[in-house]
Amino acid sequence: MTRRELIAAVAAAEGITIKEAELAVKTVFASIEQALVRDGRVEIRGFGSFKVKSYRHYQGRNPKTGDVIQVKDKKLPFFKVGKELKERANSG
Repeated sequence: MTRRELIAAVAAAEGITIKEAELAVKTVFASIEQALVRDGRVEIRGFGSFKVKSYRHYQGRNPKTGDVIQVKDKKLPFFKVGKELKERANSG
């Protein structure tokens, strides 16, 4: 499902316009993004949780040239599926 399809599904389910549904979806995503930047964790019961994982620097290789490069410390968002969603996905 794409963002556009999600917006259309929200509009149809709630009987609202596409513009209103788009605002709602954008607000939810922006709130998750802000929470990850600020706190580093978002938990939605029955769905899953988002968190920011920190990775230390390491030596890597440039796949084109084979040269050794230093990869800097980084943080990446990570999603862990919730138990209930996992069960629903496996039952269908």
